This record gives sequence, C-alpha cells and structure tokens, in this order.
Amino acid sequence: VSQARTHVPSLAAMEEFHLSLSQCVVLRYHWIEPFVRCLKLRLAAFHRFFCVADQVKVYTNENKTRTFIGLEISAGHFQLLELVSEVDRVLEEFDLPTFYKDPSFHISLAWCVGDLSGKLEGQCLQELQELVDGFEDSALLLRVLWEEVRCKSGNKHFSFPLR
Repeated sequence: VSQARTHVPSLAAMEEFHLSLSQCVVLRYHWIEPFVRCLKLRLAAFHRFFCVADQVKVYTNENKTRTFIGLEISAGHFQLLELVSEVDRVLEEFDLPTFYKDPSFHISLAWCVGDLSGKLEGQCLQELQELVDGFEDSALLLRVLWEEVRCKSGNKHFSFPLR
C-alpha cells in the first residue's frame, strides 16, 4: 500500500480481507433466516481448499465510484466457481441477482474514491507486481486456506465452515 500511495496518496488499506462470492444484495428482514438456512444446506458438502493470490490487478466498481488494488486468484479458481454456483442457486430462489458471469476472484488490499485506475495501472502496477514476485521463494505467504464462507446481513454475521 505504501508503494501504491506514491502514485495515489488517497489510497486506504483494507481493514479486513475477503473474497466475494456474490454481489451485494438487499435481503428483506424476514428473508434472512431462510436465506441463511438455504446457504448452509448448499455449502455443507464443500471441503476446505487452498488458493494462490499472486497477480496484482486494478479494479473499479460498476459505477466507477471506487477503485481497488487487489490480488487475483491464480489457483483455486475452479473451487471458487463451484461455490459461486451454489450461492447463485440460493440467490435465484429469492429472486436476487446472481454473481458476475466471468468473475475475477480477488482479495482487495486497498481502495480509493473515484476512478483512479489510470494512475494505478502501468508503472504503479508493474512496481506492485515486482514486490509480489519478490515473495516467490515464500509461496506460503501468497497461499490462502479457505476454511469457511461468511454471510453478512446488516449487523448479523453468519459462518459456514467448510469440511
């Protein structure tokens, strides 16, 4: 983040890391419990797995009001697609929008307001990728063990451990 701030000083580090398996959706209050029950059933058979996050990418949200620097998943993509498929089935049951058709799974590291992708791509992106590539001898630092799926609705948090 400190390296990227030399290009975009307004970057803020993420306080918590996550990987999205759905778009943000609005759940009506009376849907929360049945939605969570359905998710629990759909995700019960999934086993833990490892991913590798080692490709630096710049992302913007759909309406270009926020820009993110993330680490794209280069291994574990298939398992994540399987999880998304089950989450999408639950979303469809509640007539909610499903995930993107061709997702770029990533863990966001930093963000800023506005579309500043032009300032972050090119030289900055190359510098950040060189930093990440410097960890090549320590591949464990870029490996992530997926042990659970979480669902957040308002101030309620639900956890679904993987087997």
